Amino acid sequence: MLRTERGISRRQLADALEVHYQTIGYLERGEYSPSLYLALRIAEYFEVPLEVVFSLRPFPRIGS
Repeated sequence: MLRTERGISRRQLADALEVHYQTIGYLERGEYSPSLYLALRIAEYFEVPLEVVFSLRPFPRIGS
């Protein structure tokens, strides 16, 4: 959600985080859990608290 809201492609985010672009897709689909290091880097990239990016509970749909 953060990525698309800011108009960032998967490849751009992957390049900024120094990971393969498919890793971003796996993360977004919930098929891969990032390391703590990668999770912190993602939160830092978007300048938001870690809890905004990752949560144990699913995020509510926008407009709910």
